[in-house]
Amino acid sequence: MIVLKAAQEKLLEALQSVAGIVERRHTLPILANVLLRKNGPVVELTTSDLEIQVRTSAELGGDEGHFATTVGARKLIDILRALPSEQVVTLSSAQNKLTLAGGKSRFTLQSLPADDFPLVNEAVDFGPAFSVPQKTLRQLINQVHFAMAVHDIRYYLNGILFIAEGKTLTLVATDGHRLALAQGTLETDVPNRQEVILPRKTVLELQRLLKDEETPIEMRFAGNQAKFAFSGLEFVTKLVEGKFPDYNRVIPRNHKNALVVGRAALLGSLQRAAILTSEKFKGVRLNLEPGVLRIASSNAEQEEAKEELEIDYAGDAIEIGFNVTYLIDVLANMQQEMVKIELQDTNASALFTVPEQTGFKYVVMPMRI
Repeated sequence: MIVLKAAQEKLLEALQSVAGIVERRHTLPILANVLLRKNGPVVELTTSDLEIQVRTSAELGGDEGHFATTVGARKLIDILRALPSEQVVTLSSAQNKLTLAGGKSRFTLQSLPADDFPLVNEAVDFGPAFSVPQKTLRQLINQVHFAMAVHDIRYYLNGILFIAEGKTLTLVATDGHRLALAQGTLETDVPNRQEVILPRKTVLELQRLLKDEETPIEMRFAGNQAKFAFSGLEFVTKLVEGKFPDYNRVIPRNHKNALVVGRAALLGSLQRAAILTSEKFKGVRLNLEPGVLRIASSNAEQEEAKEELEIDYAGDAIEIGFNVTYLIDVLANMQQEMVKIELQDTNASALFTVPEQTGFKYVVMPMRI
């Protein structure tokens, strides 16, 4: 049976949209496969890692009728990438094997039964649907993703908190040393507060798939799952269970010293100073005085870097230390020209915001140097 007959680029695009979550090595061999379910000319492609499931469908031709099988996702993608893009490829099935043919190339691939593919049981208690443009969600994730923890034993930090309330969507990420918060406006009113923690892998996959366009992404949350629908994809993920820290208590208020500085100039100075920080501590000293910001770093080899920026500042003289990576992360992921920094003293957390924009906050704890 001819399962599909389509242009190489059309099949490759459909496969790549679902294959991001597929691990090359897995305890269950079938999870390295993509489930192909044929219904006439439409082929549904599904992948899963037991935590996340991604599904899309495309008109890919082939014989009439119904058919289902699974085949190695990465191998299929690697073969398709190696074939010319304008070529028409055919995938046919016979005796538990699939044959991919394009031009004078033929590849015989092992398949596994579709019935053995472990689909995610979707929750029945999904809340109301709400949506934002893909572009908006992509920007919000970009503004906070770097503050997620990596392999923290406080597992609820290894992801992003999503809160939908009224017409506001809030994303919060923290690793215990810094916290990033970004807010966007929803297209519809959410009657009851919806709050979930999306796992790190889900966040990174959404970041990969979301397009920089106005077409909407629809979201629905349940007790232990979240569901997203966008660009012909249906994306279901398990959630991180646990109580996210009270982020409102972390965000400083009424800091008496504030300065507004060019983002690119500050980022450049910090990147240069970072070269001579010690591998272990990554510490930089910021010296703030009226009209000038000095940045200094040193390492175990007694090497030093010094930077100086002229600034519009008339507050207290403050010397404060930070992990330079935490400062570079936030500045490198912002698009705006200017950044506002609010400080209290040497021991209090600093607050980074964007002038004339209330929807973004970044809090970073100081370090002793």
